[in-house]
Formats: sequence, structure tokens, C-alpha cells
Amino acid sequence: MSDTTIFHNPACGTSRNVLALIRNAGIEPTVVQYLKTPLDGDQLRALVAQLGLPVRAVLRKKGTPFEELGLGNPDLGDDALIDAIVAHPILLERPIVTTALGARLCRPSEAVLDILPQPQQGAFAKEDGEKVVNTQGERLV
Repeated sequence: MSDTTIFHNPACGTSRNVLALIRNAGIEPTVVQYLKTPLDGDQLRALVAQLGLPVRAVLRKKGTPFEELGLGNPDLGDDALIDAIVAHPILLERPIVTTALGARLCRPSEAVLDILPQPQQGAFAKEDGEKVVNTQGERLV
């Protein structure tokens, strides 16, 4: 099992770019397709704690039932937000990556470079053509 894990949605371009950057470092991560294998409340709490972010920071609004569930209500506490994400995994912002060096919500995708334990092995461009790493494996952005 890899020390690197990505909480991944293959339908998301940012998530695909992050997975490709991990692999460009020669790392084959554990891929958790969280829409197929949702996290339970305890797992989600542990992941949010590892990120060091408030629960609201990992709550996805776009393309989710965020509005219809009233999750913008500031009176809702962390437990209610966690329960909503558990019930509707699409509410979890993605991608999230954990490594031996830390955890990050990787938006933008190049944020993953801050926590990869190995350097990039060559050039990398995002799906949209934006160059992120040069041929020497050096970060460009």
C-alpha cells in the first residue's frame, strides 16, 4: 500500500491532473474514488483534521445539493456539515491528497507538488495545456 493517497473523482479535470502529477513523480498512489467508496463520519473528521482546515473549506458547492440542503446557513456546525457530506459524498471538495509530508486540498492541482516526497521525473502540462513542470522536473507555477 502506498504512503500517498488521493481522494479522487475521475470525472473532475483537476483531480485527473493531480493524479497525473503524482504519477509523474514515479508514485503509484492509493486511489480512493470517494463517490464509489464514501468516507464515514469518523474517516471524514480524521481527514479534515489532517488537512488542518475548517469543515466548510472541504464543502463543495458547485454541482452539488449544497443550496437545496441549506448548507450555507452559518448556524450549521461541523457535525451537521460532516453528516451532509457523508450522506452526499459529492459535497466533498476534491481532490484531497495525503502523503508522508502532509495533506492538501489540491486546488489548484499544482498544490500537490508541495507534499510529494519525490520530485517530478519530467515535463508535465495540465489537460488544458498549461505547463506546470519543465523537462528538468522543475516547477514552473
